[in-house]
Amino acid sequence: MDDLRNFFTIPGWYQPLSPFTFETKFVKLRTDAIAALADSYNSGADISMDCEMSKQVIADLRPVMKKISGNSFVSVDCCAPTDTERFVSKGGAVFSPESAWFFLARSKKVAKAAAAGKVEYVCIRPYRHISKAREFRLFVYEGKLSAMSQYNLNRHYRRLEGFRKRYWKLAEQFVQDVVWRIPVKTLVIDVYFTSSERFIIIDLNCWGKPTDPLLLNTWDRDWNEVAGIQLIPPPTKISGEVKVSF
Repeated sequence: MDDLRNFFTIPGWYQPLSPFTFETKFVKLRTDAIAALADSYNSGADISMDCEMSKQVIADLRPVMKKISGNSFVSVDCCAPTDTERFVSKGGAVFSPESAWFFLARSKKVAKAAAAGKVEYVCIRPYRHISKAREFRLFVYEGKLSAMSQYNLNRHYRRLEGFRKRYWKLAEQFVQDVVWRIPVKTLVIDVYFTSSERFIIIDLNCWGKPTDPLLLNTWDRDWNEVAGIQLIPPPTKISGEVKVSF
């Protein structure tokens, strides 16, 4: 069970699925850095960027990030610092190792994972702007694609409607290409569909709660029954005379 739980971390699944995701480098965190993250979660105190531990982590990150042209996207084994200002304003893009460590150290989400013993590595890949319309969640049940949901539920994307059948067909082939490589046959895969019509893995998730079923609404359904691709419908248009009374 522990082995399967570890599989859903980026270091756990990256090796067998590396041809289907962004090239990623891993920097092992020092034990005192992990402890500092955990302490910051328990105490609520910020980690100093001037302490010797922070300087050592930054030095460890520097040679890896130096080889990346442009911005990097930095996370830890099981999560990214999506609860920080950097994600709100820059989508998570960082340029320097100082900035990378600063936002990892300021993330309550990362600190909570460290306190739970789920953090061992910093995961670094080149930053890539991702169109929200091209993110999907794939529901793979017993080795086959059962459903596919629009990931960002903020709006209807009209241009997706005309590609329903093609996206589904390509997603089915993608699942066939990857599922034999991994030990888990029932799982959730978050993907990005590139302009070159290739699915890129963003993350893997365990089946069921706390993973969000998104437009599938509930986990309590017959997953042997194929649900197809689920998209937010267009806004309802009201026609005719509308009377409003106050």
